[in-house]
Amino acid sequence: MADHAAKAALYDALAESAKALANGRRAELVDVLAQGERSVEELAAEIDQTLANTSQHLQRLLRSGLVQSRREGTRIYYSLASEVVGDLWRTMRRAAQEHVSGLEQLAADYLGDRSKLRTITRDVLRSRLRDGDVVVLDVRPEAEYAAGHIRGAISIPIHDLRSRLGDIPDGAEVVAYCRGPFCVFADEAVRMLSRKGISAARLEDGFPEWNQAHLPVARS
Repeated sequence: MADHAAKAALYDALAESAKALANGRRAELVDVLAQGERSVEELAAEIDQTLANTSQHLQRLLRSGLVQSRREGTRIYYSLASEVVGDLWRTMRRAAQEHVSGLEQLAADYLGDRSKLRTITRDVLRSRLRDGDVVVLDVRPEAEYAAGHIRGAISIPIHDLRSRLGDIPDGAEVVAYCRGPFCVFADEAVRMLSRKGISAARLEDGFPEWNQAHLPVARS
């Protein structure tokens, strides 16, 4: 008969990935790294933490095998260890959406009222891109656009959008996207464009989901 202690050790090891993600800041880091490789300094700014705290969280993710690192000069860069880690994060997020009480209200508190925002599905956007009758805006930071973006999208980070409205062709219909279903950048872009009289919608989720669906992507 199998040794229960050995079984317990096995299941403890199987739970290690979940334990590493059982922290909101580490979940944020994985969400950002799902967009592509980033430096420690960039990650600290993204999750609004000190370099020391961010490094501690990254070391925990590194020990669990969820991320990998490389050094370039004096800088250290992190990335997800594999696509499976991104899949794990999306599955965990989806489970929370379906089963965690109060999550919908928490999302609304952060994202605002989405009821008046037009949303477009991945399949519809792919068809519109083939027809060439839509302008797709990637409103994530430039580093994330460079790491990978929807083929045909133009990069206008959300903090630059107001000053670059002139880059959008007159009469164009715009679809904005960012990191995923809980990313606020695309929502802010659609609201801003709509106030300026520009027809705009947000992609239903974000670049990682587009990439996971094996839809056309490009890298700079």
